[in-house]
Amino acid sequence: MSYVASIHIYPVKSLDGIAVSQATILASGALEGDRSFAICDAAGEFVNTKRNSGVCFLRLSFDIKKRIAGLKIQDTEQEFFFHVDRERPGIESWLSNYFGFPVKLIENLLTGFPDNTAAPGPSIISTETIAEVASWFPRVCVNEMRHRLRANIEIGDVPAFWEDQLFSQADEIVRFKIGTVIFEAINPAQPYILSARNYGAKPGDPNFKNILTAKQKEIMPDLVKKGHLNHFSRLIVNTRVAPHAAEKILHIGDEVHILSARNSLLNTISD
Repeated sequence: MSYVASIHIYPVKSLDGIAVSQATILASGALEGDRSFAICDAAGEFVNTKRNSGVCFLRLSFDIKKRIAGLKIQDTEQEFFFHVDRERPGIESWLSNYFGFPVKLIENLLTGFPDNTAAPGPSIISTETIAEVASWFPRVCVNEMRHRLRANIEIGDVPAFWEDQLFSQADEIVRFKIGTVIFEAINPAQPYILSARNYGAKPGDPNFKNILTAKQKEIMPDLVKKGHLNHFSRLIVNTRVAPHAAEKILHIGDEVHILSARNSLLNTISD
């Protein structure tokens, strides 16, 4: 029986996540505490791995109840702690010094800062998919790949690429249920997995991207990849949740059931 094997939330967009045993769904469909904060530059643009490589070397710890963030530079010992409410200027000053330009730490408790505002629900992947993709790269462990893919919910007791079946045809959606909550799979996310930091590859190394291409040719014929999910840079399923699911709680161990495919993305999700 497929089930929720782990739940991760990412308090600050683009930074490290934390494992939790349960998570509450907000009215927006997002998980409470996930991507609640984001680092922005003076132009209001997100500071992330795609735009600034310094993000890759920034480590975060976060105490959700106490609202205390710990920041350190990778491979250094000293960690700096800030209360994200009372010491907001201090954390912004530390981050600005680190990046070398002024930044702000902004917060949205209602919706967070999802990559896809049309599908702000938790992102889904199977644990075996993470393990399989990690095995393609030398010196990459499962936790390293998990950190790079940054999915919220991992599904256990299923084979690698189980999540592919959440996409039926290009004009359909698939509904599935986790515990008591019904989700719609909207479109695959495209994580920035080609970062040289994690995989010991030099930028522009052709062998690095060739690994993905070779695996695509090897495995694709045996999978049910259709529609949008057509290459391995897209591995994570984005979701949306009905507003009436607000305040429901997802737990590790909740069973997962695929329900049906529908023809319209505009249909209201119903129980």
